[in-house]
Amino acid sequence: MKKTLILLVLFLSPAFQQQNNNEKEIDAAFQNARKGIYYALSNIPENKSRLSRELVDASKLYAKVKLSKEVNGIKIESTGYDSSTEVTIKVYRSFESLIGEGYIKKKEGDKKTED
Repeated sequence: MKKTLILLVLFLSPAFQQQNNNEKEIDAAFQNARKGIYYALSNIPENKSRLSRELVDASKLYAKVKLSKEVNGIKIESTGYDSSTEVTIKVYRSFESLIGEGYIKKKEGDKKTED
């Protein structure tokens, strides 16, 4: 009984360690993708309809960011990387929510009269 338990623990411990390493890589890639989303929200172009950037530091690719203006808002796609893992996040935001959150300023011609 003890031998079986010891063998079982020895065989299963590398599997748990590998799963833990995979989760760490996924979490790190997810965090890098989130950084790309925040970068895009902070750098919304006024005149261009598209933005495409790679976030690189010390020759290491952290995220690829694509921003495109849609009819009533923007679409951001950010892919975060860590080792051989990549995670992609897509976010859609309306212009009204971006104005409300302070990411873009309301234009003079867009003012609505309140009753």
